[in-house]
Amino acid sequence: MTTDTGSVDGALRAVLPELDRNRQMVVLAPHGTVNTGVVQGDQRNVSGFPETADGPVAPVRQGPVRAKDFRLARRRFVPPPAFEAGLAALESGILFLIGEPGTGRLTLALNLLAHRCADPALVQVDGAVDLTRWRPRPRGVHGYLVMEPGDPFALRPWDLANLEAALAEAEARLVIVVPEVPGLTRFLERDFGAQVVRHRPPDPAEVFAAHVADIRPDARDRARLLGSLGPDFLPALLPPGLPPGYAARAAEAVCRPGAGGEVRRAEVLSGLAQAEAHELLGRAEHDPELLTHLFSLCVYGGLDRGTVVDRAADLAALSGPGPEPGSAGRGLREPPAHRGLGLVRQRPLGDVLRGIGARRVPGDGGDGPGTVAFLWPGVGEAVWDVVCREHIDLLPLLHHWLGRTGTTPEEIERAGRAMAGMAVRTAGRTLGLVRELALSGGLAAFETAARSLGTAALDPVVAHRVHDLLQEWSEAPETVLRTAVAYACRSDPGGVEADTALALLHGVANRGGDGPEDTSVALAVAETLMQRFAAGDPDTRETITHRLAVWARAEDTAGLVAALTFPVLVDLDRAWFGDRMLAGPRTAADIVELVRRALNEAASYPSMRDALLAWCHVPDEASRPDRAVEELFARLVDSREHGFLRLLLLIERGGDAMPGKALADRCLAEWRSRNQPQQTD
Repeated sequence: MTTDTGSVDGALRAVLPELDRNRQMVVLAPHGTVNTGVVQGDQRNVSGFPETADGPVAPVRQGPVRAKDFRLARRRFVPPPAFEAGLAALESGILFLIGEPGTGRLTLALNLLAHRCADPALVQVDGAVDLTRWRPRPRGVHGYLVMEPGDPFALRPWDLANLEAALAEAEARLVIVVPEVPGLTRFLERDFGAQVVRHRPPDPAEVFAAHVADIRPDARDRARLLGSLGPDFLPALLPPGLPPGYAARAAEAVCRPGAGGEVRRAEVLSGLAQAEAHELLGRAEHDPELLTHLFSLCVYGGLDRGTVVDRAADLAALSGPGPEPGSAGRGLREPPAHRGLGLVRQRPLGDVLRGIGARRVPGDGGDGPGTVAFLWPGVGEAVWDVVCREHIDLLPLLHHWLGRTGTTPEEIERAGRAMAGMAVRTAGRTLGLVRELALSGGLAAFETAARSLGTAALDPVVAHRVHDLLQEWSEAPETVLRTAVAYACRSDPGGVEADTALALLHGVANRGGDGPEDTSVALAVAETLMQRFAAGDPDTRETITHRLAVWARAEDTAGLVAALTFPVLVDLDRAWFGDRMLAGPRTAADIVELVRRALNEAASYPSMRDALLAWCHVPDEASRPDRAVEELFARLVDSREHGFLRLLLLIERGGDAMPGKALADRCLAEWRSRNQPQQTD
C-alpha cells in the first residue's frame, strides 16, 4: 500500500488553519495514547515518569527554603514553649507539629530542622504531596518541611515506617505541620505512635523585642526609641495572645522613623490599623462569613461574643437571596462581586476570628462568655474609612442592618456611632439613608437614627447639615421623626448643645396635636429634659430651668411638658434648687413660675405636691424648714394662685405630722389677712 505524499500535505494544509482557529481540537500527549471512544473505568499512563522499586512516583512540587526568609526566621527566632519537646521528638526522624495558622508554626519548624547546623539544606514540599509515595533525596538535604498535607488521616503505620526508613537512609529529618483538627492528635499517637508536639506561640513581647533588637542593634538606641513611646504603649500594641507575625509587624512599624526622623505613637497605631484594614477587607471580599463578622466586629467589638455573632448572622440574612426588606437592602446584592453574601458557610468561631484579625477577651474574673476585639486598636475605624471611600455600594445595606440592631442601650449606642461615622466620612451624603431608616424601621431603628444624628453633630464638617436636618424633622408631621429629634437632643451623644436642644425640643412639643402618638412625642421630650438636667453641669441646669420657665408661661403643649417635667427635676436634686432659690432673683423667679404652673395644672399637681412636701420635710434636728422653701412659699403667696392655695389647705387639714404644717399655717394666715377689707377712718 502506498501513500500519496502530496495528498497528505494538502490535507494538513487544510486542517492546520482550522486547528489554529479552534484550539480545543488540539490534544498534546507526549508518550501518551489518546482514546476518543467510550471509556469505562480509569485510564492512566505513567510512561513519562521514572519507575522506583515501590512503583511509579508522580512528580512532586518541592524546592529549597528561601535563604533570605530562613536567615530572618533563624536570626529573630524566639523559642516557644514546645521547642525542647520538638527537638526531642524529631530525633525519631519524623515530627508532626500541630498548631493554629498564624502562630509561628513555620518559623518553629525551620528552626527545629536547622538546630545545630551552621548551614543546613532545607527543602519545603508542597502540601498536596501524597506522603505514602513521597521519598527524600538520597543525599544533600538536612530536613524537609510539609505544611498541612491534604489528608493526614489517610496515613497508615506502614507508611510512616517506610518514610522513617527512607529518611534514615538519607540522613534527613521531616517536620509535617498539621492544623488543629478534632481527633487528629489522638489518631496519630494512638494508631501508630507518631511523635506529635502541640505548638503554642511565644510571648508577643519577646517576639517584638527580638525583632527590634535585630532591626536596631544598638542597645542605647533601642532604649531611647522605646522610652519615647511611653510605658503604656507596648501593652496596647502587644495584647496577650498576639500572633508572632503581628508582633513582627509592630516591631517594624515602631522602628520605621516618621516625619522628622521621630517615631510617634499615633503614627504607628494609625499605620498598623490602616494596613490591617486593607488586608482584612481584601481577605474577606469573597468570603461572606468573614465579611459579615468583620463588619459586626467593627460595630459591636468589646461586647460579648454572642452579640457579635448574632449581628453577623443578621447581616448575612439581610444580604441573602429572597424578598427585599426595603430599598436600603439592595446595595450589597446589586454588585456582582458581593452577590450571595448571605450564603454563609459555617466554621469554628476561632477560625473566623483568626481570619478577621480578632481575639477572644476573657470576662472579668474569667466568668461569663467574654468579649471579642480586634488585635490592634483603631482597626474598626480604619475599616470604615476604607468602606466609605472604596465600597460605597455597601452603605445602604449597612444602614438597614444597623437599624435592626438589638434593643439594649449598648447595641443602639454602637450602631448609632457607626452610622454617624459613615455620615462624617461621606461628608453627610448618607444622611438621607438615616431618614429612610427612621421612617421604615421600628423602635431600635429610629433610636439608632437619632443616636447617629446626635453623634454626627460633634463633627464640625457635617454639624451644620445635621442641625438643618434636625430642624426639618422637628417640624415634620411624622411623629417618628419628631421623636427621633427628641432622642438626638439627649446629652449622651453630645453633639447638640443645650440651647440648640431646648429650641428643637420646644418645636417638637408644639408641632403635634392631642393624639396618642403626639402624646408619646411629648413624653420623649420630657424624658430628654430629665436626662439632660440629671447629666448637666450647673450652667446647663440653669439654662434648662430658665427655658422651661419661659415655656410654662404659654398655654400650649410645651408649657404642659414643662409643668409635668419640673416636679421630677426637683426630686432629682432639691439641694441644687434650694441653692438657686437663694442665689439671685432671676433663678428664683424661674423656679416660682414653674412651681406655680405645675400646681395649677391638674395633670402635674400630684407630682408637684409630693415634691414640695418632700422638700418641706424637716429633719429631727432642724428647728424650722429650709430657708429656700420659706422663700419659695412666700413668693407663691404673693402670686395668689389657686393651685398653691389648694396645697396649703391640704397641709392645714393634715395631721400634725404633715410636712410643712407650721409654714403652711403662716402662709394661710398671710393669705387670709390680705383678703380682709382694710379699715378706714
